[in-house]
Formats: sequence, C-alpha cells, structure tokens
Amino acid sequence: MITLRPASQRGHVKHGWLDSWHTFSFGSYYDPQHMGISALRVINDDVVAPGAGFATHGHSDMEIISYVKHGSIEHKDSMGHIQQLPAGEFQLMSAGTGVTHSEYNPSQTEPLNFLQIWIQPDQLGIKPGYQQKRFAAAPMQLIASPAAENGALKLQQDARIYQISLATAESTELGGVSGRTLYLHMVHGDLEIENTKLSEGDGATLTDIGIFDAHSRHGGEALLFDLP
Repeated sequence: MITLRPASQRGHVKHGWLDSWHTFSFGSYYDPQHMGISALRVINDDVVAPGAGFATHGHSDMEIISYVKHGSIEHKDSMGHIQQLPAGEFQLMSAGTGVTHSEYNPSQTEPLNFLQIWIQPDQLGIKPGYQQKRFAAAPMQLIASPAAENGALKLQQDARIYQISLATAESTELGGVSGRTLYLHMVHGDLEIENTKLSEGDGATLTDIGIFDAHSRHGGEALLFDLP
C-alpha cells in the first residue's frame, strides 16, 4: 500500500529569516495524524536567508541528519567541530547525552536550503558523535545504517537511509522486507512508484508492497528510509 503525503499538505511556517515546510508535527505546527513514521520523527525542508541561521541550542538522545540541497551550512558544536557542509553532503550528529550546536548560512547573498531529519535512537545516553560525508551518485546508494557497512554513516537505530538518484527515463528496483516500513521523501525532480507520481517535497509511506520499480521521467532524487 502507498500512502501519499503531498508537499502542499505539509505544515508551513515563516519566521522572516526562515521559511520551513514540516512533513511531521514540529514546533508550532501540530497535526495528530502526522507525528512521524516509526522511528522517523522529523523531516523539515528549511530555507535560511543569507547570513542567518540557528543560534547555539541543545539536543539530546536524537540522531540528527542534515542534507544540503542548495548553498552550504556553517556548523559549530560543543564537541569541537567547526565544519562547512556544502550542497550534496550529509551530516549525522548523534546527540546522545547532550550536545549544543549552531547552524548558519555563511553566504551574504544566497539562501541556504537543506533538509533537517530526526530519527529516534534505539539506545539512550550514548556518547555524542559527528559524521560528515559526500556519496557518489548512484541509482540507490546506502547513506546510513547501524552497521555502517560499505562506508555508510553509522546510525544509532535499526534503520537505513538510501539516496536514490535517477537520470531521465531511468529506473531502479526497490524492495521492502516483511515487517518493515519504507518512507520515501522527494528531494527534487520526479518519481513514479506503482502508478503513484511524486514530485519535490512529496512523501510516501510504503507498506506490504514487496519488490517494486521506481521510475523517473525527467530525473529525480529522493531519500528512502527503511524503518523498524
């Protein structure tokens, strides 16, 4: 079964310097029908004005993934990391026992657009950690997993994140494991699954679907979450 979450139905907030679309309930946006999927708690599509950003603030016991769509992030945290995260790279911060950080748009002329993703960990009170990596484009590329196999980022949850990158008229075969839930979020472009068409910002929950083809007419990129 495919349950579509259209981009236009997401929560939307504007704070002057921040224009954000929330797939699931977050901050002032609350919808009891959309509180997350399994361990996946947050997907925020944030546009940050030039020179603005999130001042130093704290997190604990959360796996926080950032993926830059356009621009770059200037990251600083209490673990001593001072990093630039450019478009196309992934950052995974395990908040664990507690970490503070700030995220800014270093450009004075161009907006920053990035995805902020939160996944609840399966173990609380771990030592905080930071990972950052760019992955080669592929029809289906493993980005994060609990075993960190094949160079993936290590995720503190029985979940896997895949990046799907399809060229014009390209397809890839995807498949679910019995008892698991798949959630797909469109980053840009288009994708079609079982006659369901998705475009930028759309999401879809896939349950009991077995093996299926994902096809793109004009090229597209998506993130696929394999969840417990």
